[in-house]
Amino acid sequence: MTGALLHPFASPARTEWIDVVRGDGALIWDSNGKEYIDATAGLWYCNAGHGRHEIVEAVTAQMRELEAYHLFDPFTNPRAEAVAERIAGITPVERARVFLCSSGSEAVDSAMKLARLAQVCSGHPERTVIISRQRGYHGTNYGGTSAQGLPPNKEGYGELLAEVIQVDADDSESMSRAMLEHEGRVAAVLTEPVQGAAGVYPPVPGYLEETRRLCDQHGAFLIFDEVITAFGRLGPWFAADHFGVLPDLTTFAKGVTSGYQPLGGVVLAPAVHEPLAADPAFVLRHGYTYSGHPAACAAGLANIDLLEGLLGEAVRIGAQMRSGFEALRGDGAIEEVRGIGAMFGLRIGGPRTPAEVRDRLHDRGVIARPIGTDTLMFSPPLVITDEQIGRVVDAVAGALAD
Repeated sequence: MTGALLHPFASPARTEWIDVVRGDGALIWDSNGKEYIDATAGLWYCNAGHGRHEIVEAVTAQMRELEAYHLFDPFTNPRAEAVAERIAGITPVERARVFLCSSGSEAVDSAMKLARLAQVCSGHPERTVIISRQRGYHGTNYGGTSAQGLPPNKEGYGELLAEVIQVDADDSESMSRAMLEHEGRVAAVLTEPVQGAAGVYPPVPGYLEETRRLCDQHGAFLIFDEVITAFGRLGPWFAADHFGVLPDLTTFAKGVTSGYQPLGGVVLAPAVHEPLAADPAFVLRHGYTYSGHPAACAAGLANIDLLEGLLGEAVRIGAQMRSGFEALRGDGAIEEVRGIGAMFGLRIGGPRTPAEVRDRLHDRGVIARPIGTDTLMFSPPLVITDEQIGRVVDAVAGALAD
């Protein structure tokens, strides 16, 4: 019998679930007391690890003082101001401003709207086309769904946003052709620096650099969707730091609070935020009830404090995971290891589906996530120990061997 709760990305007919009740570090426990290594950091978000009392205490203290208040004109609150300043200070984009929301999906839709709006305020109302890549995942709001390059996630919702088009995932020539086909009409290019939810696809060498060049050449903004990659997932604060390519807008969520409170946002470079502020009579008619929620911002500030001591841990994690996973390729059960920093996709060979391997891993006390028809994803908390990584690799070996 199904209950009242309708679960996302699951069969509405499913009746059996793993009931998660506790977490500590890289570990979680279900209601039966079974321990699991959370090798996915929830859904890519728990970078600082579970059970961090510093974040809980910061949120509790804030809620005792002020539980919530909005940012609509003429109001603000100290935690929202502080987290915006902190994020602006760690982004590689100079003189940045930060728009706050509550999720990655909201952040993506906000970035798409802000890019189009900044083009209007810059005197280019004709620039409305958004270009995204096949295999891209950009959340589940209408803008992000329209920009997705994962067809199953777009089915059944009717007509999506106009003037949002996809190009080949790794082909700069495809991007160039789209720019020329829509010459003078492209508002922005939206891309993940590393395509995560499609199965962990790092960019081919030179792709991001060429995309930046094409945006500059054609007057388009470059949006990096860093909902997954920001806040230490690749090592530095942002993937833009790792690849040395600066976007005009950057979306973030997930790791900004490690999931302790819902918080997301968009980092805007001067090329975007200065046109918005050029006319004092202009009003930004976009935002959310919980933009800058003080408790969520308090969680973000405490989490960023913790992550300062974890930057670079993705390099350690990635080296050990890659070594372990590559060692399992010999018998063909793993056909490909894709990864960068602390995020990996294993292309599974043989007769078993990724979902079947996931279930076998659950039996062995390891959480992984199946993606599509052939990939198993790993993105552990940045506090995972070497011993725990070894247990993950051993569990994968056992699950593939059975």
